Amino acid sequence: MSAPALWDWLYEALEPLGVVRIRRMFGGAGVSIDGYNIGFASDDALYLKVDAETLPAFEAEGLEPFIYTKAGVPVAMSYRRAPDAVFDDAGEMQHWGGLALAAAMRAKAPKPRRAKRDNLGV
Repeated sequence: MSAPALWDWLYEALEPLGVVRIRRMFGGAGVSIDGYNIGFASDDALYLKVDAETLPAFEAEGLEPFIYTKAGVPVAMSYRRAPDAVFDDAGEMQHWGGLALAAAMRAKAPKPRRAKRDNLGV
């Protein structure tokens, strides 16, 4: 699927999940819903955000991680390739996109605040 066709499909299929934005970045395109970065498209492939809760679903489908090389060392990111079914079925795109959105929302969730120490260092 060409980049323009992929973008059109992503807008259409993901719209029920929220406001979809696609922006060029790093030779590909970042995909966000309601301000949460859920994935990116690179070389006609789509990668979706994962976390500890959603990773088992991606692993069960045999979906490989996005890996890049930094200073000669491979680095895996918290994104996995989307299954091929998302390109043919809006329901599948919404399912997998929803998993990515949930992971992105958990990643951006406010962290508990640390208790402040008084001036005495106690």
